[in-house]
Amino acid sequence: MEIVAAVREAGQSGAELVVMPLVDAQVKDLRLAATAAEAAAAFEQADAALAAALAISPDDPDLLQWRAELAVLRGEQAEAQTLVQRSIALGPKSGPLCRRNWTLLKWLRQGRGELENVVSAQAMLERCTIAPPVRM
Repeated sequence: MEIVAAVREAGQSGAELVVMPLVDAQVKDLRLAATAAEAAAAFEQADAALAAALAISPDDPDLLQWRAELAVLRGEQAEAQTLVQRSIALGPKSGPLCRRNWTLLKWLRQGRGELENVVSAQAMLERCTIAPPVRM
């Protein structure tokens, strides 16, 4: 639980502009169902709702990241690794989702004792935040 909380905290919006795509109404309903299930600690049910949402929007990096986080909560680190890597490939290279992606991947690598890969994940994580220009 602490890992997922840390990952989600890393994804809190900073000062950058975040553009969110329009969401299909069915996907929105499934996201609400997943939120309710996760709040009730029904992680399998939440994952099923997100899997159904991904059947509608298969390349949604946010849904993939969310499923990766649920996989961690279910103790499925290998599945989490696969999902987060797909989210990284499809998602933005800066901003909140980027930070969530790389924070989770860093934790997964650290859990496997891959210290060199932890360092590279940290470097990628730092690239996710782009400082606003200095205004004078």
